Amino acid sequence: MATLRRALTFIVLLAVTASAQPRITTPKDEFGFNFGDDYQLATYQQLSSYWHKLDRESDRMVVQEIGKTSEGRPHLMAIVTSPENHRNLARYKDISRQLASVGTLTDVQARALAKEGKTVVWIDGGLHASEVLGAQQLGEMVYQMVSRSDEEAMRLLNDTITLFVHANPDGHDLVAGWYMRNPAEQRSGAGLPRLYHPYIGHDNNRDFFGSTQRETENINRVLYHEWFPQILYNHHQSGPAGTVFWSPPFRDPFNYNQDPLLVIGLQQLGLAIHARLAAEGKPGASSRASGAYDGWWNGGIRNTAAFHNILAILTEMIGNPTPIRIPLVMPRLLPTSDAPYPIAPQVWHFRQSIDYSITNNLAILDYASRNRESLLFNIYRMGKNSIERGSRDEWTPAPHRYAAVAQKMNVPMSGGGRGGAANAERDAAVLAELRRMELRDPRGYIIPSSQPDFPTAVKFVNALREVGIAVHRAAREFSVGGKSYPAGSLVVPTAQPFRPHVMDMFEPQDHPDNFPYPGAPPTPPYDNAGWTLAFQMGVEFERILDGFTGPFEPVTDWNLKPPPGKVTTAVGAAGYLIGHEMLDSFTALNRLLGENREVFWLMEPTTTNGRTYPVGTWYISARPVSTAGRQTRGQTPIGDSTSIQLELQKLAADLGVSADATTTSPPADAMRLHRPRIGLWDQYGGVIDSGWARWILEQFHFPFEKVFPQTLDAGNLNARYDVLVFVEGGIPSDRAQAAAQPSAADIPAEFRPWLGRVTIEKTLPQIRTFMENGGTVITIGDSSTNLARFLSLPIENHLAEGGQPLPDAKFYAPGSVLTAKVNVTHPIAHGMKERTDVFFDNSPVFRLGSGAATQGVKAVAWFDTRTPLRSGWAWGQHYLENGVVAIEATVGKGRALLFGPEILKRAQPHGTFKFLFNALYYSAAVR
Repeated sequence: MATLRRALTFIVLLAVTASAQPRITTPKDEFGFNFGDDYQLATYQQLSSYWHKLDRESDRMVVQEIGKTSEGRPHLMAIVTSPENHRNLARYKDISRQLASVGTLTDVQARALAKEGKTVVWIDGGLHASEVLGAQQLGEMVYQMVSRSDEEAMRLLNDTITLFVHANPDGHDLVAGWYMRNPAEQRSGAGLPRLYHPYIGHDNNRDFFGSTQRETENINRVLYHEWFPQILYNHHQSGPAGTVFWSPPFRDPFNYNQDPLLVIGLQQLGLAIHARLAAEGKPGASSRASGAYDGWWNGGIRNTAAFHNILAILTEMIGNPTPIRIPLVMPRLLPTSDAPYPIAPQVWHFRQSIDYSITNNLAILDYASRNRESLLFNIYRMGKNSIERGSRDEWTPAPHRYAAVAQKMNVPMSGGGRGGAANAERDAAVLAELRRMELRDPRGYIIPSSQPDFPTAVKFVNALREVGIAVHRAAREFSVGGKSYPAGSLVVPTAQPFRPHVMDMFEPQDHPDNFPYPGAPPTPPYDNAGWTLAFQMGVEFERILDGFTGPFEPVTDWNLKPPPGKVTTAVGAAGYLIGHEMLDSFTALNRLLGENREVFWLMEPTTTNGRTYPVGTWYISARPVSTAGRQTRGQTPIGDSTSIQLELQKLAADLGVSADATTTSPPADAMRLHRPRIGLWDQYGGVIDSGWARWILEQFHFPFEKVFPQTLDAGNLNARYDVLVFVEGGIPSDRAQAAAQPSAADIPAEFRPWLGRVTIEKTLPQIRTFMENGGTVITIGDSSTNLARFLSLPIENHLAEGGQPLPDAKFYAPGSVLTAKVNVTHPIAHGMKERTDVFFDNSPVFRLGSGAATQGVKAVAWFDTRTPLRSGWAWGQHYLENGVVAIEATVGKGRALLFGPEILKRAQPHGTFKFLFNALYYSAAVR
């Protein structure tokens, strides 16, 4: 009887809601075209205006601004659910938060909340703005959910709360505006002049555990501080050739830190999409090994969400406003379990992709509706499992450790086993070896406040806080395991609901050796194999294996400030010393040099106030200087000893940098610093690595110019620059084929100076002349290899046999963290650790040839061990031993500074930023 009453009530509500629903403006009414019409794209400005109109017209929708974008646009989210749910939105939001956060909930309380709550679903679009389908389907889906009144739509609105989020407004306006600038038949998305994210382009989906960009911060705040959705759906393009799209289930490997409930849930969610498509007669869907996507990496929006117990998926769909064709791919015509419903070759229109996307969205919402209580309870269950794992002895699986134990115990890694008492004894012995007490997962991590670069450690903790990780701070000195730690140290427990993410940021990844068959080339990971952020940022921390307590208080700020530095005084102070160890000392120097302060770089250790400062220490003169940056001689000073102390105190408060007064003058061999005139290579269309470099330089207050090939080709570079920086891809090889660019007549005049490519014939001779006349060139990755070859430097490929590069079957190291030995006495390595972790992505490794020393070629960093891997995957890593990764080479009066590893990769490896920063100052320093 109760069931009948509920059904009748729902029918009545359905009828009332349908009759009360006012007329909703259609996309055609708003734009003059429908989403998905050929040759049509709505811009973000149009879409945001439309959303606000729908908000006014419908009681199912509320538009919120979640922040500002990098270019200052409002970053919008549309919350769509039933009017009744909107009236109780705060309660449902709190239920979602309570279940994800676990707290003190019991299973009984969690089930009661799950019964009361609504499934919160995140659906985004437009993250990669050149994948234009994502933003357009988002507009269509919102329209349908606020205008439809059929039984399914009303059920979905009643059972779910959907957060529709536009992920990249700036890029949407750029890409759509560029496409729509020409008459319909001439429209093309080709030839975009710059990156569609103003700094990092496609890498805006590589930033979700680093949280460096405004859009990432806005999204992470909604996901991990406000709404805590149970499902996240991230739309992408494009599907594998011969198909319409790809979706989960993912291929192996998945990340071993994740809960089995998550892995199984992802499979169920993906299969729900495939089932609905097949039921609607929509062929061409594929999954698993038909795409490149695995569950290993942490960094994209759906990846980071999966480490927070969210069923987070992406799909890759074809589609373009200019009609395209599904090509003939014979193997795709044969049904398989990964692609059971093939599609024939045909012309494909954009509206078909919109319709497929709507089907996928409805499949997600239908799954969320039908499994509402279990989804809400399971996110609690996964969080509780994580807390329990962090509260007891636990061993995360590790493929290479398992393989070593199998070899040691003479147990096969493949095939089945046999029962029996003898085998039971063997099995117990193997398990005991795998679970040795010293191999346990930590119960927590302590980040001592006494480490040399604690402000960078604070930045690491801020990245954790951005994604909702619980952190504590020591109110006073404490001891754990007989070791003392100072007040202000930071503590990250593993007994918390988002333990998978904690483990992933502190612990090394152990990627399995993924080969289809013995002797075959490796199967690449989808993105990186290893990324441990604590390693990359050079953070010093202690792994605590047993439970511990202390005078800890929870950190509630999203962005901690480092503790203020100290500025000492001295009667008759001649200057102030600032240590080189802190990365933010470069920010301090740039601000001081910007105020025309006199700064020196000490080439010998010095002692003051009982402290010995190492080589590389910065010396800030206390003397007033002229507006030209010289010591005042009868000129009006811009500063005095009092004002410099005030400046240093402000820097100490802002950055945590300390300064120590000294009565001695800088020694004669000190180098006088000037603000280097920096040219950073870029080109038409934009370069992601260059965009990251721009962002990094801005954060540390380095002034710079973007320099395009036309400027380089014009020569006379020493008149404009002290140093030129070429990231990966900046210096071409003699085999490189330049990608086509638009003709000048086809683009607006403002972008024409950006056209051109760096060439061996015209550009590199100008770069050589720049160095011969005293300039410095800094190269990263393959730019280092190619410049060394052009200059005929005595440098060889270390990863070669018989003059041929090692094949992937012998050596393969995709996106991993390796440790290198660094000559910290060299100026470009001052302030670094003697053993520094570097990010390595099948990067160049060098061998110095005969005569290198006599030609002024010096090794600055190298691999001094057969096992340099710290995190990730390095097949054949023994080949790296003695390979050089950082080089200084004299070229005429100037120099080339060559780096093999990705020392700036995605603004994550703070531990190697000093290579670049030192090199920049080195270019303009004068003894």
